[in-house]
Amino acid sequence: MGLVGPDEPRYAWIARAMATTGDWVTPRLYGQPWFEKPVLYYWMAAAGFLLHLPAEWAARLPSALAALVAAITVGWLGWKFYGNEEVFERTPAALAPLVFSASVATIGFARAATPDMLFSAAVALAMASAAHVLQSLGALRSMAGASNTLARDRLALTLFGVCVGLAVLAKGPAGVILAAGAISLWAVATKRWPAALRLAHPVAIVAFCVIALPWYVLCALRNPGFLRIFIFQHNFERYLTPLFEHRQPFWFFGPIILLAVLPWTALLWPAARLALKMWREKAWDQSPGFFFACWALFPVLFFSFSESKLPGYILPAIPALALLLGAALACVAGKGLPHGDKRAARLAVALGLTWLVLGAGVLLWLRRLSPVMRDDLKSSILLSGGIAVAGGIAIALSGIVQKRIPVLLMIALTVLSVEIAGMRILPSLDPYLSARWHAEFLRNDAHPDRIFTYQLPRAWTYGLAFYLGRELPEWNPGDPESALVLTTPKGLEEMTKMGRFQGELEENYKGILYVPAFPAPR
Repeated sequence: MGLVGPDEPRYAWIARAMATTGDWVTPRLYGQPWFEKPVLYYWMAAAGFLLHLPAEWAARLPSALAALVAAITVGWLGWKFYGNEEVFERTPAALAPLVFSASVATIGFARAATPDMLFSAAVALAMASAAHVLQSLGALRSMAGASNTLARDRLALTLFGVCVGLAVLAKGPAGVILAAGAISLWAVATKRWPAALRLAHPVAIVAFCVIALPWYVLCALRNPGFLRIFIFQHNFERYLTPLFEHRQPFWFFGPIILLAVLPWTALLWPAARLALKMWREKAWDQSPGFFFACWALFPVLFFSFSESKLPGYILPAIPALALLLGAALACVAGKGLPHGDKRAARLAVALGLTWLVLGAGVLLWLRRLSPVMRDDLKSSILLSGGIAVAGGIAIALSGIVQKRIPVLLMIALTVLSVEIAGMRILPSLDPYLSARWHAEFLRNDAHPDRIFTYQLPRAWTYGLAFYLGRELPEWNPGDPESALVLTTPKGLEEMTKMGRFQGELEENYKGILYVPAFPAPR
């Protein structure tokens, strides 16, 4: 589908402008410097525009590639730290990346034209490098032992610095804060500060500076207000004040996590039981699982104290959660917990019920749609909802009858649901959510200079600007001439009160009201 929301078309515009102008230092929106985010996403998306990819591919491919890198990182960590432990019948090296890839958060952000997945992948690589160094120092157990050479240790330290630098290029100081905060949380709990401080080796610091500093220095030299706007306004003020109107309660990220790891949410319970078992056995201080738990927990804690909260803020925690959930899934069918068959059966029933609820939710959503949208989407939603319900029943029955968790069926259901959404549901929703259809409709208008917007949401104004290649001006009620005004029901009501429109609109197009503004009464 076309670019949606206020963020995707805005970021895509900046990337396209970079490719067009050749200015790879200063991000520009509508010709003016725009310092909301650093430059890594813009560089990668601009490369897609230079390759003449379709706009949606160029804008979203960086996130897809980053998600692939994160999935491989999760698989490597699963192999390295859980690969030969007898407690697991199935290896988390296979299950963890599947859990990560087939979770709602990854499916959504891997297809979004935003820096969030790039940032999360960079943090995941940094934490994987840190885990490798800590394992080489004997601070973490792993299947590889503690026999790494000094050269490999330095390579891991270099990679750690490089990846933290990439995270800072993707989203700013949060890259350092999340990596350092998670490692510090682990070091405080385990009292292993000497091992943690090894990660501040000069090799890592130099690598970080080489990657992160050049763009920041160049951008600050070319744009005197850059540091004030980006560092203080878009980072410190965003965190400390509700300036950007994203205020949410402290517990906001609790439900977000439950939704983010769907359809695997039920695995949080066996993961908690596994953690409690290690606590009782006093085996947690060198456990890689505890390190991954600190990695997952710190972003949630850190952003819970922020005055500005958005769901994407905790995306860096999802790879670590996938590792913990993959280990729990592997353990339930293995030898680590008593009464394994009963636990596998209960977990399969819980996972099946999750799919049943998802299917029921999709079918209920159909009833809330407008009649026009319902006609466009009815068959696709009935198909996807029916598949989810049938799959949920099959998963639950497998647990009851065979005492096992049908992991492959879970994956197949997720893949099938994503494909149905991508091929049938999203294309039908496209005109209602994306400005692409409207821009094509307006492109050959006989009077393009007399097309205006009036009280449109930001998503539509940014989207129309991207696809038309120009900003549509805001309609001024004092303009006495006739015009075509793109507006909302509220805007239409105000235009009618001003006497600029009389009569009734015909059945209108897909979410935007096309209102002919009559000449002002004389």
